[in-house]
Amino acid sequence: MTAIPCRRHLFPKNYILSFEILVDGHHERLDAYLAAELPDLSRSRIQALIREQHILLNGKPAKPRDSVKSGDSISLALPEAVPDIAAPQDIPLDILFEDEHILVLHKEHGIVVHPAPGNPDGTLVNALLHHCKGQLSGIGGVERPGIVHRLDKDTSGCLVVAKTDIAHQSLTTQFSERSTMEKLYLAVTHGIPAKAKDTIFTHIGRHPVNRQKMAVINPPGGKTAITDYETLATDSATKTALILCHLHTGRTHQIRVHMHHLGTPILGDPIYGKKHELPTPRLLLHAWQLTFNHPVSGKKLHFTAPPPEDFDPWLERQGA
Repeated sequence: MTAIPCRRHLFPKNYILSFEILVDGHHERLDAYLAAELPDLSRSRIQALIREQHILLNGKPAKPRDSVKSGDSISLALPEAVPDIAAPQDIPLDILFEDEHILVLHKEHGIVVHPAPGNPDGTLVNALLHHCKGQLSGIGGVERPGIVHRLDKDTSGCLVVAKTDIAHQSLTTQFSERSTMEKLYLAVTHGIPAKAKDTIFTHIGRHPVNRQKMAVINPPGGKTAITDYETLATDSATKTALILCHLHTGRTHQIRVHMHHLGTPILGDPIYGKKHELPTPRLLLHAWQLTFNHPVSGKKLHFTAPPPEDFDPWLERQGA
């Protein structure tokens, strides 16, 4: 299968390429076809451009799995490159603890942890670079200095940052082994779990169809995911519940996927939530408590981030 014109050299900034497929040898995935025709762009880069709708197939946003054939037209707009190095920005931080090795903060909902496509600045990393004067662990690279673990954009609560490489290595080990690390979350679910208290033990991996989502999948696929949960309060009128979750593993979207798996997704979840649920301005998931050993002194540290006001109606029902 061939296409013209096809320039096989480095593209200039904001370069736009349009061409029509002339010869039909066989149906082929769009991302594979472009990777072969445009060797200056990796397949992963092409897939990212497709997801960001910089590549159109017959004038419409494409998907990586779309097949191409003779007569199809493809348009590619290569956006200007974004600098890899995040810039310091004066963004307020709610700091719970800080010394020369670590910083523990209460992350607000709505803020992204590190720069990514669609969020080039205004992130927690930009704020940390300003506050710490650039003195952060470099193990995470220039895009994620000091970042040991993440919280989703709309998840609030406790987050620890490494200011030195020694601290980063120790915290990474503690997060991995879980022997000295404890993470407790509060969540409000749409629906009340059948069991008031239980352990969810599954495997979690990429959703087989929607690659933007995670899902419970059959082993040996995915990775082991374990969550203990306990119902703290319920509201029978709205069929909602306040849930305490104790993470024993740290998989992407773990609590969100596990609550969805129970049939009681978290209120305000734009990915795993129900279409017709109570209106809420945010994802009601909060990293409430974080416990770990100090990476240098070895002292056990315990931090609590007070739940935001969004949780008040359910917190007030405890013991009622």
